[in-house]
Amino acid sequence: MKRIFTLLAGMSIALAGTAQDSTKAEKSDTIKIGNMVIIKTDDGKKDKDDFKMYKRSYKPSNVSTSWFIVDLGLNQFRDKTNYPAAIASGYLPAGANEDYFDLRNGKSTNVNIWVFMQRLNMIKHVVNLKYGMGLELNNYRFRENIKFNDNTNPLVSLDPKYYGKNKLAADYITVPMMLNFNFTPKRKSGFGLSAGMSVGYLYSARQKVKNDQMGKEKFREDFDLRDWKVSYIGELNLGPVRLYGSYATKSMFKKTLDHTPYNVGFRIGGSSIYNN
Repeated sequence: MKRIFTLLAGMSIALAGTAQDSTKAEKSDTIKIGNMVIIKTDDGKKDKDDFKMYKRSYKPSNVSTSWFIVDLGLNQFRDKTNYPAAIASGYLPAGANEDYFDLRNGKSTNVNIWVFMQRLNMIKHVVNLKYGMGLELNNYRFRENIKFNDNTNPLVSLDPKYYGKNKLAADYITVPMMLNFNFTPKRKSGFGLSAGMSVGYLYSARQKVKNDQMGKEKFREDFDLRDWKVSYIGELNLGPVRLYGSYATKSMFKKTLDHTPYNVGFRIGGSSIYNN
């Protein structure tokens, strides 16, 4: 029995010594700044600290989610309307032509707010599936004093009053889906591109005009706009700079007026959460 107590006492002393050495070796302060790690170590000597700094390597995740991405861009459309046929059918008034729908380019804006976008690894983080959901907000600012009508022909008419502001807004709930190619998978902000399709549902349409006689006026109708918008979409990643573009597969109007919308701009924001 005496030998057992002696053995236990020896083991306790040895473990205590090991624990003290381990504590001394592990005593440190760690500071993380972005992907940089600074470690302050204490080797037990008074008034002498060592600092070590290194860069954490970026490890791509199989699934990454970005929240609240914002697109800022410009709107335009390709006009292929057969105006003589549209006038003959009563859809447009006499004398109507493409100048009726001339846009103020710098003020015809596109703003997209993507609630989330998710990227799913398919092949070695180089080929990925990218998808999301958000709001697509389109403003078309016209130079002419055209007024859109609803459920009556002609679709538009020229208002003799001067419009200081004349805007048609078309807003969609949109789901994009793209194939993403990431050429620098080991970098968080690398180089790559994405291409695919999006499907949007028109949830709001309105025309807003402003003139000296009546002030601001707003009209909420569908103005013969299609309920669904299907578009070709793309994204280009150039390090911290991201560009986007969209081109619809058909006219945004249901009938004779053939205006196929497209937009380009910058993609910004988006806080990411990575899930391995």
